[in-house]
Amino acid sequence: MTFRRLSIIFAGLFALGLIGVFVLQRFWVDPEIACSKKGHWYDMETRICAQPIYIPDITGRPEGVTRAEASAQMNKDLVDKEAQLAAYNRARRDATEAERARVEALTKN
Repeated sequence: MTFRRLSIIFAGLFALGLIGVFVLQRFWVDPEIACSKKGHWYDMETRICAQPIYIPDITGRPEGVTRAEASAQMNKDLVDKEAQLAAYNRARRDATEAERARVEALTKN
C-alpha cells in the first residue's frame, strides 16, 4: 500500500465517521434537546416527545391534596349526604305520622 492510498482510505473513513457523528446528532440528540426545550418528556427507546399530563386534571383533585386526603374528603361528603338523607326520611316519616294522627282524630269525632 502506498502512502497516497492509505491517506485516501483514512480520509474516507474520517469523512464517514464525521457524517455518522452529524447524523447521530441530527436524528438522535437534537430531537431530545428540542423536546426538553418545549417542556415535554422524551422517551429514548421509542423516540417519542410526549406532553406531560397534569395529575389534578386527570384525578379531579385540587393541587397539593394527597390521594388519602381526597378519599377522606369524599367519604366525609358521602357520610354527610347519607345523614342528610336520613334526616329527610325521618322528617317525612314524622310528618306522615302527624298527618295520620290528625286524620284519625278527625274521624273519631
